[in-house]
Amino acid sequence: MTVIDPAGFRNLCGRFATGVTIITAFDAADLPTGMTVSSFTSVSLDPPLVSVAIDHAASAFATFDGADRFTVNILAADQENLSRRFAAVLPDRFEGVGWHRTARGDLLLDGALAHLCCDRHGAVVAGDHTILIGRVIGGEAMEHGRPLLYYRGGYATADGL
Repeated sequence: MTVIDPAGFRNLCGRFATGVTIITAFDAADLPTGMTVSSFTSVSLDPPLVSVAIDHAASAFATFDGADRFTVNILAADQENLSRRFAAVLPDRFEGVGWHRTARGDLLLDGALAHLCCDRHGAVVAGDHTILIGRVIGGEAMEHGRPLLYYRGGYATADGL
């Protein structure tokens, strides 16, 4: 076994297929903010908790680090372009993107497989990322659809589902 460097670590973790999400929130000026995140998982059933890991170098890091609430939008197989858009550094990632605000103030992306609306439960600094823990207070799921996946550095779909 060899010592793991960042490229080797990425290669090993790349063998684990993950779903692709875009987390969204409103910034301090009430402008929509979002970023692509594949490091998402459920944490607890009681209470219902999820986590997302956000790179400290991400342009939207400050918004999410200070957010009282955020939404996890689980992307459908046909939303690869949306994932790429929210992963890029763009002046307005929301230009031409369908979304709406709930009565509670959550930001939901149109066409996502599911939305998990979260209140901030906690945060843990872990290396060059912060793991945000959200308490899921509501959500919705599409009845049909397939997920967008990320595997070995590229996008994939779950055709057999």
